[in-house]
Amino acid sequence: MLVKKCLVKCLHRLQKGPGYSYKELLVWYCSNTNTHGPKRIICEGPKKKAVWFLITLLFTSLVCWQWGVFIRTYLSWEVSVSLSLGFKTMDFPAVTICNASPFQYSKVKHLLKDLDELMEAVLERILAPEQSYANTTRTLNFTIWNDTPLVLIDEQNPHHPVVLDLFGDVHNGSADSSLAPGRTCTAQGCKVAMRLCSLNGTACTFRNFTSATHAVTEWYQLQATNIFSQVPTHKLAEMGYPAERLILACLFGSEPCSYRNFTSIFHPDYGNCYIFNWGMTEKALPSANPGAEFGLKLILDIGQEDYVPFLTSTAGARLLLHEQRSYPFIKDEGIYAMSGTETSIGVLVDKLERMGEPYSQCTMNGSDVPVRNLYSDYNTTYSIQACIRSCFQEHMIQNCSCAHYLYPLPRGERYCNNREFPDWAYCYSRLRMSVAQRETCINMCKESCNDTQYKMTISMADWPSEASEDWIFHVLSQERDQSTNITLSRKGVVKLNIYFQEFNYRTIEESAANNIVWLLSNLGGQFGFWMGGSVLCLIEFGEILIDFVWITVIKLVAFTKNLRQRRAQARYAGPPPTVAELVEAHTNFGFQPDVARPGPDPGTYPDEQTVPIPGTPPPNYDSLRLQPLDIIESDSEGEAI
Repeated sequence: MLVKKCLVKCLHRLQKGPGYSYKELLVWYCSNTNTHGPKRIICEGPKKKAVWFLITLLFTSLVCWQWGVFIRTYLSWEVSVSLSLGFKTMDFPAVTICNASPFQYSKVKHLLKDLDELMEAVLERILAPEQSYANTTRTLNFTIWNDTPLVLIDEQNPHHPVVLDLFGDVHNGSADSSLAPGRTCTAQGCKVAMRLCSLNGTACTFRNFTSATHAVTEWYQLQATNIFSQVPTHKLAEMGYPAERLILACLFGSEPCSYRNFTSIFHPDYGNCYIFNWGMTEKALPSANPGAEFGLKLILDIGQEDYVPFLTSTAGARLLLHEQRSYPFIKDEGIYAMSGTETSIGVLVDKLERMGEPYSQCTMNGSDVPVRNLYSDYNTTYSIQACIRSCFQEHMIQNCSCAHYLYPLPRGERYCNNREFPDWAYCYSRLRMSVAQRETCINMCKESCNDTQYKMTISMADWPSEASEDWIFHVLSQERDQSTNITLSRKGVVKLNIYFQEFNYRTIEESAANNIVWLLSNLGGQFGFWMGGSVLCLIEFGEILIDFVWITVIKLVAFTKNLRQRRAQARYAGPPPTVAELVEAHTNFGFQPDVARPGPDPGTYPDEQTVPIPGTPPPNYDSLRLQPLDIIESDSEGEAI
């Protein structure tokens, strides 16, 4: 009922039309507003009116310009960074340790037999080319070599460089040219490069190196990747270093621990890696106090004598400190601990707290990142490293039709190898060097909003000392091998001390530099300073805008109504027919109404027609005439509008 009443009143208002004009409304606003300038425009004389009009217009423009600056600054979503210090008992970080060599050479030697023989022959050709060319009786398996060979590039003539195969096949820069057989080139006079070709050799590229050491190492690792990618992961784990062989002693604070307190994962670059305090199945261990005696103490045996000679040129242990339930990207973020030393690592904690949308492109858990996290199979948390590597693996599958061995394998895909994918190395090299690919992955991946970083202070000393070396190695040998003889050496042992330097931690937190309170205070300050206004003045201005819109609507309705009436009158030459005429025409099909015909004078009749004789007038049916609704009775007062 209330809605109907409001609608009726609105209809009354529309029929009455606006009670005042635009000019009258504007004068009323200037007379009653609390803003200072408009009052002076209508109260002063002509000259002062002009001056005050220009001043008001100028200051209004300044206010609008300042408002635009502040709103644009607010919408830029800038942040301020605050640093705070805290002190509390903290959870000990997860510690991942790996051996520098991913496999024991004694267990993978049968897989690398042909590759090692080929590697030895390559080194002979590089170091003593004349003698090695004379030795042609050695039988080598060139199946691996033909896919991605090493070449020597002779650049004595820079405009026409000559490409020489290490094993006698001589090639030029073009496919249809060759050199005389027997020409040789030493590594000192030529550059060593790796030739990568697509299927059937239709397109080739050369990866140059400044040192033959880098060239042969990269080539060997590429060929080893091809071999290991065809072996199941569980068999590769059996060829790595077991936990009971790697971890000789463990002590956390005052509590003893062993290799059983470590979680094993297989890393393609470092083989079997072991994680302490990962927090996957048990609650994270807290650190009782800062200091070396309350940290983690480890003694490792890296077994350097069983390293793969051409695959690993670094000896030591690789370790990484990271958060619980996070995947250890130890190749990129880890550090080495040298054998024969005691490495002490003091830890400081930095906690990063970033603001999310719209202040920064960070994510809480990676659910809003359009990249499938291939490391989620480990049940680990999101990180930008995992996202970038997962993105690269997706591009590898899309462009090369196979997955790279160094990254997790998606379901339904296969690792790259020379037998099934002969040109995978060429495709991988081009994709790895592609700037567009890297930018695409960086733009798709996001930083984590909350992150914890461990800053390390590292110091080293020789261990064990010469005075204590004999009895320490005897005790460790007895404990591991139950042998009275020494089975360990200084080249194989590593001692680690990992502890909190102090319980102080730093929190680096982002906050909004410009919040809504800052915006409103600046907008109000500018409006009050330049025009002496307030929020009520803005409400008054909004009110007059509504009145302007309402007057416009009423005028449009009145204009439409008048236009409709004129169109209705244009359909008839005279007045509209009465109800009686309409009824007669409906019942008497021969009825023809009187129609005024054009003539010289609208008030006269043609000569052949006589003037009608006046008679009794017909009844007054004007009350039945169809007329527009001009009078509407109000519901409340009953008055005619």
